Amino acid sequence: MKNLSLLVLMSIVGFTACIEDDFVDDFVEAELRITTLVDTIAEGDTFQLEANFLNNVGESEEVIIEWSSSDENIVSVDATGLVTANNAGSAIVTASYELDSVEYEDSIDVEVGATTVVSLQSLEGSIATTTFYDLEGDFVFTETADGGVTIEFGDDYKASAGLPGLFLYLSNNRNSIAAAREITEVTVFSGAHSYEIPDVGFSDYRYLLYFCKPFNVKVGDGEI
Repeated sequence: MKNLSLLVLMSIVGFTACIEDDFVDDFVEAELRITTLVDTIAEGDTFQLEANFLNNVGESEEVIIEWSSSDENIVSVDATGLVTANNAGSAIVTASYELDSVEYEDSIDVEVGATTVVSLQSLEGSIATTTFYDLEGDFVFTETADGGVTIEFGDDYKASAGLPGLFLYLSNNRNSIAAAREITEVTVFSGAHSYEIPDVGFSDYRYLLYFCKPFNVKVGDGEI
């Protein structure tokens, strides 16, 4: 019983030290991001594009986005982001939003061809510890056909099993889970494993965050 009490005390002291020593700066650069992508749209078809504005703490805000096409003879786009493929060729579709005299925008190339092609996307990344606890490993972040994503960790993944209340999050702020998507409590501490997250777009989030939830302390992260 004494050993258990000592272990709990050490954990509390360790995480209290992290809180006292670390200054959490949750500021990030605001950005506008097109979150739906398409390789090719069949001539005569339409495709709905969506965009998301993230403020300076990485939280999503509903704003009025302006859409435009570099060549409306090839593709036209309405005020909602609905793209119409008019003639064969390619054009750039741009989403823009102005705030306090600052222009935010994102663009994609749209090809008009014989068939509509939407390719599933995939990115590789790595997680790393931000504390004295072990946390590392490579991952693959992949879009799924049913409108979600999977996160697959390789054999090199390892985390300290003694981390209390360790949870995995998706976030647009590297230092905060205030507007993050909680995935699950971590129960695997070594080796290959994966997570399936429904209803999350491939471009919705930028970071994987590991937080010890009871202490609200970040212990690791990885950029997607």
